[in-house]
Amino acid sequence: MDNFSQILNQQWQKELFLCVGLDSDFQKIPEEFRKLPVAEGLFQFNRAIVDATAEYCAAYKPNSAFYEGYGLAGLEALIKTNAFIREKYPNHLIILDAKRADIGNTNLGYAKAAFDILQAHSITVHPYLGQEALAPFLEDRDHGVFVLCHTSNPGAGEFQELKINNQDLYKIVATRVDQEWNGNQNCGLVVGATYPEHLGEVRKLAPNLPFLIPGIGAQGGDLERTVINGLDRNGTGIIVNASRSIIYASSGLDFSTAAAREAKLLNESIRKIARENGFGRKVE
Repeated sequence: MDNFSQILNQQWQKELFLCVGLDSDFQKIPEEFRKLPVAEGLFQFNRAIVDATAEYCAAYKPNSAFYEGYGLAGLEALIKTNAFIREKYPNHLIILDAKRADIGNTNLGYAKAAFDILQAHSITVHPYLGQEALAPFLEDRDHGVFVLCHTSNPGAGEFQELKINNQDLYKIVATRVDQEWNGNQNCGLVVGATYPEHLGEVRKLAPNLPFLIPGIGAQGGDLERTVINGLDRNGTGIIVNASRSIIYASSGLDFSTAAAREAKLLNESIRKIARENGFGRKVE
């Protein structure tokens, strides 16, 4: 299965809402993997994490920076990781967290790299260059486009909360993506868990878009408020990402067991909140 929306809906019906962020840093992975060449060490670590957590998550989100920083070896590890997920766990979504955006011709290259070379199902992008520039992503019906709306970092409000005609910029982005950019039903929004009130405001403006929600775990986002404010009318619509709190749950020999435990606990918590707040209630 390759279609972004189909994969997401299938995972939600299985009550899987968790995304495991593969922010794998060669300097932080267990020593047994650091004895290997960079490409192999990163890949073997990722493979172990994926095998341990696949039962408890809907998606994986490798952040391209952690791989690009190691040059060709890092890119090799990323390609092998995504290929492994595609082969062994074909019903899991791969979200390339690359935050791309440029003029249209350049985005053609970014799209080719993300979807043909790296084999991701979806990608994160900046909205700043507008719909026209993002056409290479938006016009691809099978691949998802998660547009940055209100991010999880402390300085997010510097630009994202600027007023334009008395409306916050992030709200304009949410409305524009929902009403004008989503003609192929392949758009989503990135909205941080560290700003749950803003998350709720975005859900009002984009009632049906899937949300990729970073900021749970190491960044300290409030899980209950995040889930309640992020759920759509059907009690789904969210992909809650956690990275460091899962993949680095232990640095010892039990690293994969610890990762599985953290992933299971987090998805069960999300599932419980979703059940209590509308999961399974179908709204036409």
